[in-house]
Amino acid sequence: MAANTAFDNEKYIQEQISEILERAKKFDNKLYLEFGGKLLFDYHASRVLPGYDPNVKLKLLQALKDKADILLCIYAGDIERKKMRADFGITYDSDALKLIDDLRGWGIDVLGVVITRFENQPSALQFKYKLERRNIRVYTHQYTKGYPTDIDLIVSDEGYGANEYIETDNPLVIVTGPGPGSGKLATSLSQVYHEYKRGIFAGYAKFETFPIWSLPLKHPVNVAYEAATADIRDFNLIDPFHLEAYNQKTVNYNRDVEVFPVLKRILKKIRGGEPYYKSPTDMGVNRAGFAITDDPATQEASKQEVIRRYFRYRCEYVMGLTDKETVQRVELLVKDFNLDLEYRPVVEPARTAAIKCRESGQGNEGIFCGAAIDLGNGSIVTGYNSPKFHAASSLILRAVKHLAEIPDRIKLLPPNIVESVRNLKTKVLNEKTLSLDLVEALIALSISANGNPAAQLAMEKLEELQGCEVHMTHIPTPGDEAGLRRLGVNLTSDPNFSTKDLFIS
Repeated sequence: MAANTAFDNEKYIQEQISEILERAKKFDNKLYLEFGGKLLFDYHASRVLPGYDPNVKLKLLQALKDKADILLCIYAGDIERKKMRADFGITYDSDALKLIDDLRGWGIDVLGVVITRFENQPSALQFKYKLERRNIRVYTHQYTKGYPTDIDLIVSDEGYGANEYIETDNPLVIVTGPGPGSGKLATSLSQVYHEYKRGIFAGYAKFETFPIWSLPLKHPVNVAYEAATADIRDFNLIDPFHLEAYNQKTVNYNRDVEVFPVLKRILKKIRGGEPYYKSPTDMGVNRAGFAITDDPATQEASKQEVIRRYFRYRCEYVMGLTDKETVQRVELLVKDFNLDLEYRPVVEPARTAAIKCRESGQGNEGIFCGAAIDLGNGSIVTGYNSPKFHAASSLILRAVKHLAEIPDRIKLLPPNIVESVRNLKTKVLNEKTLSLDLVEALIALSISANGNPAAQLAMEKLEELQGCEVHMTHIPTPGDEAGLRRLGVNLTSDPNFSTKDLFIS
């Protein structure tokens, strides 16, 4: 269930559009606007700003679509090493394809895809061919010669000029990508260089939701951003250039501050004259802070997000996906707020459920998993694993029964349906485990709903789980994780494995 609203989306859209169009007017109506963060499904923003529409940027784009072209950047190295977008469980190249599909679904076309720092990597080449054979224009940009120190080489036909010029028609060009480090800045500046050679005084600006420059440095919303980017070593700081120029404290992050002197020199070299921007804050177009309507609610939501990130990095560490330093960085942020992990309300009930599982002897293969969900109405429901069901399956079935007010004695899944699914797994698909993961349990529930009014009523309650908080004492299996992701819950788990097997299909 959604949290109380603490963010005014309409005000945000109106102020952001006004600011963007005003900025474009200052540059011969040709502005390259780098979109930082996630263009679509920005669930981090919706978690730390309760009420924030995760697709609000897309609605903003819809309002500007007659004035904007869109370029999608992706770093060739991210394609090659199959970098993952964790909230969807898909690789960045797959996310790029999904983004194009999603934009089309909203009536917005992508002008082209730019593969940045391209060196004929095999996977990047395959990605390029896949797009081109679906009639999507692909551009390849190599690493900019001389970057970041040799400005004369960077701003030359051997530097930015070596990249193919991308023809655009509209006064606003949105430059976006599936994640940080995708090459959006280099693509934007390359285009500004080419525009200048054609006599067009084009400009550059940045649309970055976090950190929010108008909030204090240690405001939980900004700290939550540090937690979210601990793996790439981002950290917030007071913008020293803005402080010097205007004697005003504003918040920015290390990469923008570090690159600003270089960016300032590059823009001055391209256009000549005095630089338009005096600080990284000047460079940004971000009105998010002015759309917050309930600051205490955002502070609480952001503290919860810091804890979520800590749980996530601990799990990624035991799976070999991140390093110890990342875990330690977020642990310090948790301690800065004097929080313990049980401050997340579903943690202690999940661990208690695991103890209950052990005491009752209901575990499976010597593993005792507990899970808990906060239904947002003051109720916390728990579940645990058994020879028939994974903990996630038990949890969700109990949660929808609770919401539908179905008595415990009424079974949602008749034994014959459960046994049929178990037989399919073991006798046809040759799987070893008998217990049903969440995806399997949901399929069984949908079958049962055909002839079972209680199961049908429970099915109708699944949508109410969107946005609910869930904690598990063990890392979910792929089937559990996929099911929980599709239900839209905010999941954390302790860094324990739910099976003794090393390979989990």
